[in-house]
Amino acid sequence: MNEWLAIARRPDIVYRSLRVALVVGTVLVLINHGDRIATGVASGADWLKIGLTYLVPYAVSTWAAVSTIRAAGKS
Repeated sequence: MNEWLAIARRPDIVYRSLRVALVVGTVLVLINHGDRIATGVASGADWLKIGLTYLVPYAVSTWAAVSTIRAAGKS
């Protein structure tokens, strides 16, 4: 687990995952919540969901990068 976290905290991994989260998260937010944001009726629960919408692609991107690096080291 310590190795996984060390790789996940690498600046190149964090930067790449943030970029993915920004692009993918924004697309998903616009698809799922754009109407509520545009009309100004987004609730507190909506904003929580929006935050989670960015967190998911960050986590998936980080997991994929760490898994790839670890697999390459074992081959």
